[in-house]
Amino acid sequence: MLDSFYRKPYQKLLIDPLLHLSLLQSISPSTFTLCAFLSGLAIPFFLYYHMHFLAVCALAISGFFDTLDGSIARRFNKTSNQGAMLDIVSDRFVETFIILGLFLFNMETRGLLCLGMLSASYLCVTTFLVVGIFTSTESEKSFFYSPGIVERGEAFLFFVFMILFPSIFQMLAISYISLVLLTTFIRVYQFQKKHEKIKT
Repeated sequence: MLDSFYRKPYQKLLIDPLLHLSLLQSISPSTFTLCAFLSGLAIPFFLYYHMHFLAVCALAISGFFDTLDGSIARRFNKTSNQGAMLDIVSDRFVETFIILGLFLFNMETRGLLCLGMLSASYLCVTTFLVVGIFTSTESEKSFFYSPGIVERGEAFLFFVFMILFPSIFQMLAISYISLVLLTTFIRVYQFQKKHEKIKT
């Protein structure tokens, strides 16, 4: 939901000014996808050593590069199926790195909740991709993006609060799992209702 409201202002203020730089024309969007991946890869290491601030910085940098790669690809006509695939796979890796880092922060008490977060995310992403495959798109994206209660923006906010406020991790993790599963069920329900209307 946050993506729908704040993506345009964020894009206008932080991303669009960079797109005027001619230097970016010579850089492959996949380079920025790799930067997003590597920034995310650093998060578990920072959290294992309880470096909260550096973990949040790495998360922010990863999210920034993740936005930049697609914007550059569309701006300079460098979109491709391979690039879209790498972007999606990189996003999933980064989310996995974050949850792994949250587990490594305190392995004795967080195992079950982190497993629940991974499981909920897995189910949600599955429905997201399946709905995207079977739904035509007229957007600038490579395929249909079905909105949900917890999208990437909300997930990153949850992760930031989990990193900065470890004392309320349990409450945040349970809330995250519940909302992600709710998003999953709503997406399936809406897809089913839509196709029932088409049949009739």
